[in-house]
Amino acid sequence: MEFDIPYGVADGVSAQAAIEVDNISKSYKDKLALDEVSLSVPRGTIFGLLGPNGAGKTTLVKVLTTLIVPDKGKALVNGIDVARQAQRVRFEIGLAGQYAAVDENLTGYENLVMVGRLYHLGRSESKRRASQLLETFTLSDAADRQVRQYSGGMRRRLDLAAALVAKPKILFLDEPTTGLDPRSRNELWDIVERLADSGSTVLLTTQYLEEADRLASQLAVIDRGKIIASGTPQEIKSLVGSSVVAVTLTSREAMESAIRLLHSLGLKDTHVEADRNRVRAASNDKKGVLAEVVRALDDHNLEIAEISLEGPTLDDAFLALTGHGVADADS
Repeated sequence: MEFDIPYGVADGVSAQAAIEVDNISKSYKDKLALDEVSLSVPRGTIFGLLGPNGAGKTTLVKVLTTLIVPDKGKALVNGIDVARQAQRVRFEIGLAGQYAAVDENLTGYENLVMVGRLYHLGRSESKRRASQLLETFTLSDAADRQVRQYSGGMRRRLDLAAALVAKPKILFLDEPTTGLDPRSRNELWDIVERLADSGSTVLLTTQYLEEADRLASQLAVIDRGKIIASGTPQEIKSLVGSSVVAVTLTSREAMESAIRLLHSLGLKDTHVEADRNRVRAASNDKKGVLAEVVRALDDHNLEIAEISLEGPTLDDAFLALTGHGVADADS
């Protein structure tokens, strides 16, 4: 699968960064949604913005795609000011939001042709792009079916195709796999990876740790409107240390006692997987930590089903940075 996406910049623009955000803040009444956010997205990369619901991810995407104006700060997309030159920005970007923005009463083909006409591509070019993208996204067989008959995964693919009709230089994907089954999610991940391989710049927001780890070459972690860490996924995971103690107990009733015991051993950042009777704790790279944990649990008659040292995950890093996991942040 190949994508006909141009790779370029606006006249006179530096080729270093596709997106530059400098101290952007945005409030909704008394709620601060973005708090002096700064980041830089290199060209031709997938940049992940990782955080829970309500962290500020969608608000930042709305600022960068000119849907809302920030209260303070400055943002450039392909070197163009999003607040002062919004119309120019819109012709540089594509956007696929959390919910497929397609007309259910039109066919897949009609949806894409309509988007092309809205971008003033002309009738013949709009039809050519529609046919090309339907084939690219393996939707040709469903081209003449109303979108109301599409599955969730098909709608997502059509929505992403619509975002690519005008050959945008920069693509914004705001939680594109929300609500998809694992197979559809993997199909969409493959498409996003191929987009980046074709030279596109992708800014991806997600609350799925696996998604961020697989797709993004650079990450920014956002929580409660603030960027709390940035770097490669491996650099962010290394904030925890080189290893994590993972303990599975035979009894759920023993979980609280085990957590208190781990804390007493200096393993503070504990991530509980209650459905698996499992707890993960940053090892702080202590020598002999595994043997120490085994002895302590045994001394307190806490029966171990399984124990190991594992590499840190992004959720471990998020917990170490914020004191809560991504899934727990809303509460």
